[in-house]
Amino acid sequence: MKKSQHGFSIVSAIFLLVVLAFLGVAMTTLSTTQNQGAAMDVMGSRAYQAARAGIEWAAYNVSISPASSATPWAGCVAAKTVAVAADLAPFSPVTVSCVANSYIEGASTIWIYDVSAVAQTTGLVAGNQDFVQRVITVKLGK
Repeated sequence: MKKSQHGFSIVSAIFLLVVLAFLGVAMTTLSTTQNQGAAMDVMGSRAYQAARAGIEWAAYNVSISPASSATPWAGCVAAKTVAVAADLAPFSPVTVSCVANSYIEGASTIWIYDVSAVAQTTGLVAGNQDFVQRVITVKLGK
């Protein structure tokens, strides 16, 4: 007696659909992860530029302070906020910290400023997936 087999092709079709669905989900997940990584790279670059703007602000103010002054630049404080605009707005304000040290060379007083600028995403805390922070530290002299 011959028995015909029916339904074998439906099992193969279901298997192929499951495999294709899995591949589709995997590709979507990979694409999303890559896009999020690229977006965070851009945010990191913006944070760096915002911190750099804080350093440039301090460098400008040091450069216009009087040479061989008996007192340091008045803006050299433990924490000063500097506003940035446009594309850097998610990192505004930037916190600029400064410590001044004086050195006597002959009749001149030389001021060395340790300046640090911190730019981080406003309203977010470390550990949040969208949190970005960049810190730049420089020494300036006048």
